[in-house]
Amino acid sequence: MTRVESKGKQQARAIADAGGVMTHRQILFVIFGLMAGMFLSALDQTIVGTSMRTIADDLDGLALQAWVTTAYLITSTIATPIYGKLSDIFGRRPLFIIAIVIFLIGSVAAGFADSMYQLAIFRALQGLGAGGLMALPLAIMGDILAPRERAKYQGYFLAVFGISSVIGPLIGGLLAGTPEILFVTGWRWVFLINLPIGLVALAIVMRFLHIPHTRHAVRIDWWGAATVVIALVPLLLVAEKGREWGWDSTPAILSYVIGGLGIAAFILSEKLMGDDALIPLKLFKNATFRMATIIGVLVGFGMFGAMMTIPLYLQLVEGATPTESGFLMLPMILGLMISSIVSGQLIARTGKYGMFPKTGTAFMVIGFFWLTFLTADKPLIWIMIGMFFIGLGLGQLMQTLTIASQNAVGPRDIGVATSSSTFFRQIGGTLGVAVLFSVLFSRIPETIAAAFSSKSVQDGIAAATADPEVLSDSSNTQILGLLQDPSGLGSALDGDTSFLNGSDPRLAAPFLEGFSNATVTIYWVALIVVVVAFILSFFLKATPLRAKSALQENADNEAALLAQNAADTAGALVTPGAAADVDAPDAPDKPAN
Repeated sequence: MTRVESKGKQQARAIADAGGVMTHRQILFVIFGLMAGMFLSALDQTIVGTSMRTIADDLDGLALQAWVTTAYLITSTIATPIYGKLSDIFGRRPLFIIAIVIFLIGSVAAGFADSMYQLAIFRALQGLGAGGLMALPLAIMGDILAPRERAKYQGYFLAVFGISSVIGPLIGGLLAGTPEILFVTGWRWVFLINLPIGLVALAIVMRFLHIPHTRHAVRIDWWGAATVVIALVPLLLVAEKGREWGWDSTPAILSYVIGGLGIAAFILSEKLMGDDALIPLKLFKNATFRMATIIGVLVGFGMFGAMMTIPLYLQLVEGATPTESGFLMLPMILGLMISSIVSGQLIARTGKYGMFPKTGTAFMVIGFFWLTFLTADKPLIWIMIGMFFIGLGLGQLMQTLTIASQNAVGPRDIGVATSSSTFFRQIGGTLGVAVLFSVLFSRIPETIAAAFSSKSVQDGIAAATADPEVLSDSSNTQILGLLQDPSGLGSALDGDTSFLNGSDPRLAAPFLEGFSNATVTIYWVALIVVVVAFILSFFLKATPLRAKSALQENADNEAALLAQNAADTAGALVTPGAAADVDAPDAPDKPAN
């Protein structure tokens, strides 16, 4: 046994002896490790997006770009509930370490991929680790902190999420734009940069994350793990590729059928497994958990939809670079951090959280409603105000819904409850991205055609095409070609949109106006979804937050069990006959006959 292992066991024993109570210093060290792990996963989601075009060009596989994203999404989503359940069985620490190691192996492999097929496979491996990096930190927080105190610390995690969202596009753009770093192609460092960060996280976790864990004899839900894969893989595939395949195409219909059968098989297997299920169905009998999960799906729909479509608008309509669009997302991140910190402090002081699902969804409603008035000629500050309101709403909802789910279950189910909450939010996010992008690109041909019919746009194009300087400028060559062949106007924004960069504003106006009007349509869809979430928030029963952490409750339960066993043992040692001899008064001697 190494000194680290020995000291770790001593620390775990000390925490157990203290009744499951960790000191503030111990909690902070654990949080540093957890935040480093979550930073890895959150950074990887944003850093790859801005560099993917460069990667696809270098590996000569632009058509396969979507598979790289889809592979990561599928494995990370599927792995989330599996990590939660296994951590309930085997403990959080070993599963979190395994998640970091898998993520790092996948990162190094992706950094040296020679083709887009290899990159997709290695990104899938990364996703297997990322599922644990996103779900387990919140479960560990549920172990070591009482629900009332948890909100105060979870604000740190949202800060990490916000920071990674801002610097991810910047780092990705810088690395992808650098030809070579230390004799390695620049874009490969998008993945290799995870190695030093991950090793630091791994060292902190192995040194400081020592939580007492009582292993319970349970069955592992292999059928649940298998059927969730069968259910989700085809549905996630059609969500990502449906627009390309056609929603009523043979591959899409086949995906619906297989996914539907997989869902039915998953529900059946979970029912048969009972408490040992991957996602125990008993959790949904709790009204608070059930409603928090439904609201989480709807919030995930709005959150991921906003975070994926707003940067696209900033780049296309406002002309921002990928790096600049990351910085322009600051209002959303600022709103998220402010509201998460304030709501966390209020929850910690009052022990009440019932108002925040209502106010959080209300702020999201205001934000999306504001964005429905967006037009191509609106100043940049307009969309930034909408982002700020959406961020204010998300900051109140992300941690509150997790706390509600954790508080609704017993200490033994905190891991599976947390991972289930994260899992369904990711499902909502996947649906949001798929549905909103489908609506967006199906509306673009109509909105571009409508923009071309505008008299002001027609006058602008006529004036531009009559200007010899415009006709001789090479920046306008591609867009002029499109105007000469109107048949391709409807699909002009489906692929490479670089022809808009530097082109004459009068020529670009119908495309920008058409895209802006199509974007407004998806904000109406998102608005309807968050309005439903707002209405449902009034049906969320906010149960009183427990005053003790899961560790303390487990320690109390074990102490009570030991006391009960001791009492039972003492009672068993005193036989009924012996008890009569001891307790009965001495009988008077009978007279001799």
